[in-house]
Amino acid sequence: MSFGDPNNPYGQPPQAPQGPYGQQPPVPPQGGQPGYGYPQQGAPQGQPQYGYPQQGQVPPQGGQPGYGYAQQPASPYGQPGMPGMPGMPTGYASWGARLGALLIDGLIIGVVPVILYIIGIVMAAGSASGSVSSASSAANSCPPGDYQCVSNAYDTASSSVTPVGAIIVMGLAWLIVLGGWFFLIAKEGATGQTPGKKMLGIRVVKETTGQPMGFGMTFVRYLCRYLNSLLCWLGWLWPLWDDKSQTFADKIVGTVVVKAN
Repeated sequence: MSFGDPNNPYGQPPQAPQGPYGQQPPVPPQGGQPGYGYPQQGAPQGQPQYGYPQQGQVPPQGGQPGYGYAQQPASPYGQPGMPGMPGMPTGYASWGARLGALLIDGLIIGVVPVILYIIGIVMAAGSASGSVSSASSAANSCPPGDYQCVSNAYDTASSSVTPVGAIIVMGLAWLIVLGGWFFLIAKEGATGQTPGKKMLGIRVVKETTGQPMGFGMTFVRYLCRYLNSLLCWLGWLWPLWDDKSQTFADKIVGTVVVKAN
């Protein structure tokens, strides 16, 4: 027992220093492994941290995530179909722009077929006029009052004259329309734009990704466009009051028409 130490007048054995508020300082575990709970200050990089991640903390080497709240990957497009995101930089296309693009595409693929179809009608009318003239000549040769002979003459003339040229021209017109239709589908599926949409600065994209749909889904969308014509063309007018300016076909396949960059 020592009475010389003024801080220990009773000679009690010295105790370990206490932390603030009377707490014992944490004893580091054997082997140098980090403890659980809040991360220790100055922890070396590369070691996983436990508890809540600290602000400004350097991520561990090797790309291993720390413990605690997992970081959620940010979506590159935000909410589906929202303007201002990639693929939808400045909002939805107006109804007037969509109508103008549709008319331009119709003119591009329809002018030549219409001209050919008119030529085919003229050729068919000429063949019919020739058959009438032939029938009149045959009827004039019939005996007076022989109505059966006259009827047979007209039937023979009409059945013998077939407008083959007119049929060929009209068939060519329909083939051009079909080819132009597939051309528009291929362009829109690959880039989101037909020639008409490109001229007016709009394009069609998938609502969830902001990217073109590809040929297959674009083909389905074109088929669904016939539903827009039901109920007095209500589907074509729907973008006028719809929040996302979608037609019935757009809602079925999940597409939106937006302003291009």
